[in-house]
Amino acid sequence: MQLTIWSALILYFCVFLAGLVDSAAGGGGLISLPAYLFTGLNTHTAIGCNKFSAACGTGFSAMRFFKNGALDWKIAFISAICSFISSFIGIKIAFKINPEVLKTVLIIILPVVAAALLLKKNFGVENRVEEISKAKAFRFAAYTGLAVGFYDGLMGPGTGTIAIIVFSACMKYDLKTASGNAKILNLASNYASLIVAVLNGSVIYRIAIPAAICGIMGNYLGAGLALKKGAAFIRPIMVIVICLLFAKLFYDLFARYFLGG
Repeated sequence: MQLTIWSALILYFCVFLAGLVDSAAGGGGLISLPAYLFTGLNTHTAIGCNKFSAACGTGFSAMRFFKNGALDWKIAFISAICSFISSFIGIKIAFKINPEVLKTVLIIILPVVAAALLLKKNFGVENRVEEISKAKAFRFAAYTGLAVGFYDGLMGPGTGTIAIIVFSACMKYDLKTASGNAKILNLASNYASLIVAVLNGSVIYRIAIPAAICGIMGNYLGAGLALKKGAAFIRPIMVIVICLLFAKLFYDLFARYFLGG
């Protein structure tokens, strides 16, 4: 498949923007995947190319968080291993169950989460992880990796955002460190999904490689802003991502009733 100049420009700009958003608050796939589909790629190829560019971009933003000490390496590593394993399981189960059940649950939960982020002004401002014992923190890391990785394999949209919320709400990390931890977790689940996509021949490299370069630039810029401004930059973007995710899930579930599909 050959992209026109305009469709290529739109795609690569959207992937850049997705990288910027994803590096700070997760949810970049809500921007980049529709852009891939807009070019006329079939669903499986769009997902494969999206995973390729996302994995490359997330890798660079993860390195930037790591170099700045903005992650808890042990916690991130444990969650990443569990995420890698459970993502494979999620991918396999995705072909066997009705995803509308999970979408319905998320539609109920997401408005509550968005309201909490808006109303609780000090959410993720301070790092209070020392209030949790190491044993409990390691268990939480494993559970988080298993749950979020499974979700990424099963559905995908908003994986990084969900991981950040869990790390901050349940393990008391500030949003900057929670975002750094989420990068490592998300990187693992991305590569698990990417392996499946590559083995299935669902990546068109002449499209995915330039997109990955744009995604890397967006991730690098977004990670820098997140590291510099912390929760003040991350939280509002998270609220926007949650609203976009809610809108997407609502559309997926109910569009056929309104549009007669």
